[in-house]
Amino acid sequence: SIISKLTSVHHLTILYYYHTLPRSKMKLSIAASLVASAAAFAPATVQTQGTQLMGMKEDAAKIAGAAAVTAITVGAIAQPAQAITKSELNELSYLQVKGTGLANRCPEVIGEDSITPKSGSRLVDMCIEPKAWAVEEEIGKAGKTEKKFVNSKVMTRQTYTLDGIEGSIKSEGGNIVFQEEEGIDYAPTTVQLPGGERVPFLFTVKELKAVGNGPAFKPGFQMGGTTTTPSYRTGLFLDPKGRGGTTGYDMAVALPGLQSGEEGDDELFNENNKTFDITQGRIEMEVNKVNAEEQEIGGVYVATQLGDTDMGSKVPKKILTKGIFYAKIQ
Repeated sequence: SIISKLTSVHHLTILYYYHTLPRSKMKLSIAASLVASAAAFAPATVQTQGTQLMGMKEDAAKIAGAAAVTAITVGAIAQPAQAITKSELNELSYLQVKGTGLANRCPEVIGEDSITPKSGSRLVDMCIEPKAWAVEEEIGKAGKTEKKFVNSKVMTRQTYTLDGIEGSIKSEGGNIVFQEEEGIDYAPTTVQLPGGERVPFLFTVKELKAVGNGPAFKPGFQMGGTTTTPSYRTGLFLDPKGRGGTTGYDMAVALPGLQSGEEGDDELFNENNKTFDITQGRIEMEVNKVNAEEQEIGGVYVATQLGDTDMGSKVPKKILTKGIFYAKIQ
């Protein structure tokens, strides 16, 4: 009969795949063939026109729903992050914030009011978020070299924002003076130059004393001052030769010939003698948003500081950062 002939042909096909395909692919091919053969001889189900239409509508609804979800997901990734206020952030749970990048963002302020701080007031919940980075480089042009800031790309994951900073506010000569005291006021960060060189630095506002240009926080108010930048690495850090500031070897053990004789270790002096370098930086801030009801201020900042010295073995590069800040008056 026709069915027996088709079945014998099907068996020959399975034997062909058995001898020609690898075992892993062969199993899948046999399973697919058996399913196909069973489906070929199964009786067809009869559906009414109404049932078919209902099935088509359900399929169309599923496809439209999937397309909408895909569009929303792509839009959420492609679109830039929208502004979010402190009150909106406070309404979110840990799981709603986790993995979204919101923990690395500073809240933004809505309003253009004016706030005159009272005696004994403090700035709390200060957040400083860099948006752009640049590194000072010597650029040669027409036989001359000049120093210019070159735009760089941040390589650190979303952990470079300073947060929870607070300090006292007082008045000196009719101007507001902010003294930073505590908080998450430093963040190890690495940026990459267009040529591929990576520059690590400790982004910080430690010991900031920012002097303002007026007695009240309002749009256009400016304040700025110097900051202290600790060493990027601590004394317990060991370099590839096992040398450290407070522990490890005091010389490169694998290179004794370069560290003996009349000149001693002059060539490797900076690498052998680790130092904890503390440098100075500066930050300038300008307020452009003030919410008197929530006692919040926000604005932009520009900061400069020196990068890593590799514990005294290299000359540090100058880093420029620009971004936004937020603070609350308490």
